[in-house]
Amino acid sequence: MNRKTLQWLNLSLILAFLPHIVRLPWWLPPIFLGLLFWRYWALAHAQHLPGALLRTLLTITLAAVIVIHYKGLYGRDAGIALLVGLLGLKMLELRGHREMIILIFLSYFLIMTHFLYSQSIPTALYLMLVLLITTGTLISIHDTQNGLDIRQRLQLATRLLVQAMPLALVLFVLFPRLPTPLWGIPETSPDKALSGISESMSPGSFSELSLSDKVAFRVRFPAQRPKNHQLYWRGLVLWHTDGSTWTQGTPPLSAAKIRVSGTPVPYEITLESHQQNWLYSLDISPDAAQGLPLRLALHREAGQQQRLRRKLYRRVQYRMQAYPDYQLSYQQLNSATSLRTFHRALQLPAGAHPKARALAQSWQEDNPNPEAIIKRALLYFSDNEFEYTLAPELMPDDPVDSFLFDKRAGFCEHYSSAFVTLMRAASIPARVVVGYQGGTMNPLGDFLTVRARDAHAWTEVWLAGKGWIRIDPTAEVAPSRVNQGIATALPESVRPLGMLLDENSWLFISWQQLRYGLDAINNSWNQWVLNYNSAQQNHLLSRIGLEHISKRNLLLLLLICLGVLTLLAAWWILSGYHWHKKDPLQQQYLRFCRKLAGSGLVRQPWEGSEDFARRAVRQQPASSEQIWAISEMYARLRYRENDPRTLKSGLKTLKNLIRYFHPVKGRK
Repeated sequence: MNRKTLQWLNLSLILAFLPHIVRLPWWLPPIFLGLLFWRYWALAHAQHLPGALLRTLLTITLAAVIVIHYKGLYGRDAGIALLVGLLGLKMLELRGHREMIILIFLSYFLIMTHFLYSQSIPTALYLMLVLLITTGTLISIHDTQNGLDIRQRLQLATRLLVQAMPLALVLFVLFPRLPTPLWGIPETSPDKALSGISESMSPGSFSELSLSDKVAFRVRFPAQRPKNHQLYWRGLVLWHTDGSTWTQGTPPLSAAKIRVSGTPVPYEITLESHQQNWLYSLDISPDAAQGLPLRLALHREAGQQQRLRRKLYRRVQYRMQAYPDYQLSYQQLNSATSLRTFHRALQLPAGAHPKARALAQSWQEDNPNPEAIIKRALLYFSDNEFEYTLAPELMPDDPVDSFLFDKRAGFCEHYSSAFVTLMRAASIPARVVVGYQGGTMNPLGDFLTVRARDAHAWTEVWLAGKGWIRIDPTAEVAPSRVNQGIATALPESVRPLGMLLDENSWLFISWQQLRYGLDAINNSWNQWVLNYNSAQQNHLLSRIGLEHISKRNLLLLLLICLGVLTLLAAWWILSGYHWHKKDPLQQQYLRFCRKLAGSGLVRQPWEGSEDFARRAVRQQPASSEQIWAISEMYARLRYRENDPRTLKSGLKTLKNLIRYFHPVKGRK
């Protein structure tokens, strides 16, 4: 044990632990770092380590505190906290080679635990760096003579990792994919919410999301992509309101009948983890999502929303198809199910929104035709100087009346909730739909990226003979929101930085290309690394002619590939000395030997440079001065010189001496 090796070991452990600082209890990182410092201080000052009794008491105490904090040891967070604590305590019994090896392999395990939280490209790059340094530490532990400097250790570690990559790649590509993971650890804690659409809508909920650049999902269209104003990504349908907040309430028992026409639009969605139990679909998709894991049971609710059995804590990929022309209606308008649906679609809190009720009822008295009332409501928004704003004033008393008659400035949730209130007050069934609208097309990857800022709320009204019809009142005030995207409808003070640039400037074009490039890289990483499942594996194998290979034959192919790689590695190790590049000094001396061999003087395998020089001088007396100069220079550089600069200049001198050396041919 020496300070240099312990410094490498501490550095490896700290780097492997570092990203966990924000995930662990505030008191655990100081304990871990303190234990590492304690061990280093004991070595630096030749102090005794704590005895077995004290170490046992510390271990029991720390484990008990972790159990109390996490209310048990089950789960990802508690297990990693215990691992970190025990790693620190293990340092207190670090005395020799065996304990250091154990700590290195525990460090490797700690590196892998970060992928339980994040599988992003930056995380992978950071952990590759930590893996490199940890492997360098392993080399340092075995370099008992300290013959390698830092650069040489890292070079050797890099070589080892590069040599392991073919094996890792073969295992990744060919190992049979399982439909479910081998373990059931939850991917994230339920109390750590992610930004996204929640199960309720109230003033301010969507305007906050509009500031987030977080990716919600990505979409790939195998055929032609719909226009931007057709991209309504349906999430939840909200039926119940208490006057300020909209929720799902108790939805109807059955869904309306879907009548579709026209050519379907197929698409594939890669949905990021949103910790909710619903999917997003392109408006109305009559068929169930395909390609979901078996553990996620899917059913359709009355609002045509795709509901899952459990919440999503990991990225999923699924396929669906939508129809541009559809009709949502009920077969029997007077059935009990239809009546319950309409009752929920007409619900308003008693005594709320008196001004809005009066306005809607006056429209109904003037012309009871539902379509005429809808037209009057949309004209009311467009003719009364309503403003689309990200930061509307507070409306604590009655949000709907305040918005319609006083403030007249709001975001999509203000317009949708006010419009549905007006429709229900005029006896027209209506409901709020929340999801996303639009998205940004990435030309580099040919996919659409939908972000949190694309969150949107719109409405649906029921018309006799037509069923549920989508109405977006926000489009009457801010048509650019629907036609061009959210960024164009926001004020300049809150737009993304790149959107403030001139669209024709090289800076804007470079900014766009950079965003598209990074997004395309992330999408490829998600598709071919993180989402590499059995379907992706079959697709990849089919491209090399193995279209319908069984799991048994796939395992056989994997074993054959591993065997071939093993034989290649063995051949490289065993025969490497025949073709391995020699050092420059050795190359020059062999050049000198070849010149003498051309004159008939062949160096024997057992002859050293000095013995060979004596024999060469006897047989080549005319060149004796040159032979001794070359041999002495070689011996000095090979065995006595350590300064790199002197070696470099001496090698140059030796090279010139050999260049101008011309032995007499034919002498024996």
